[in-house]
Amino acid sequence: MKKIELRNVSKAFAHVQAVDHVSLTFEPGKIYGLLGRNGAGKSTLLNMITGRVFADDGTITVDGEPVQENDRALGKIYLMGESNYYLEGMRLKEAFHWAAKFYPDFDMANANYLAKQFGLNLRKKVKELSTGMSTMFRLAIALSTNAPYIFLDEPVLGLDAVHRDLFYKLLVEQFERHPACYVISTHLIEEVAGLIEDVYIIREGKLLLHETTEQLLSRGYTVTGTADAVDNFVEHHPSIGEDTLGGLKSAYIMERLDMAEIPVGMQVTKLNLQQLFVQLTKE
Repeated sequence: MKKIELRNVSKAFAHVQAVDHVSLTFEPGKIYGLLGRNGAGKSTLLNMITGRVFADDGTITVDGEPVQENDRALGKIYLMGESNYYLEGMRLKEAFHWAAKFYPDFDMANANYLAKQFGLNLRKKVKELSTGMSTMFRLAIALSTNAPYIFLDEPVLGLDAVHRDLFYKLLVEQFERHPACYVISTHLIEEVAGLIEDVYIIREGKLLLHETTEQLLSRGYTVTGTADAVDNFVEHHPSIGEDTLGGLKSAYIMERLDMAEIPVGMQVTKLNLQQLFVQLTKE
């Protein structure tokens, strides 16, 4: 079966355990969210998958083949990170040309289309790009490689609201044409919530949970009422977090609730993915 599989993978830097015995799977035909706060281990995980960093323990395979020092396996993956690895004096048009050399399925027509949508001047040199323009340039390449596995690490860095919205629209268009495996690694949850089908949440190097977005949202609630009422309620429905404002208290619940059990005077609302993420990953 075609998939990227990590089994019990760990990585430490000096005295910091960046990734701690993580097991997960990415399959084609899905858009995944790899969610975690800054420093949670997301980038280290992606760098191990793409062979830029070697794992201390565990195994990583691409379509059944080990990824380490395996050009055939690595050639199936494209990672767009925050760094720009193209020569500063290279023009964008030349960068597209060289991307096509390394990725034989590279869609030059699509790259030019995306460049036009983003307003990129292909005659410009890499060093002349602003932070936002550099992000759009790297997105144009990533969405044109037609690689089976495409990882987007913090893909909206430096983009304004208009260009972030444009990127999400273009990603959906590309996914419909080329239903590969897309993994969006980000700590900006609200904007990608409507795109991602499966969610992996990483906290302090450990895999906290893996569920479909639908499953996760189906059992996340906020219950609000007087402090006494909420305290009594959470005795039977343990919370993942609580907040108090004035005389009101809110508790965040991760289980399916029977609305008939909700006491009179207590308000219940659904949690969105951003709220769930905050409660699950806060200190």
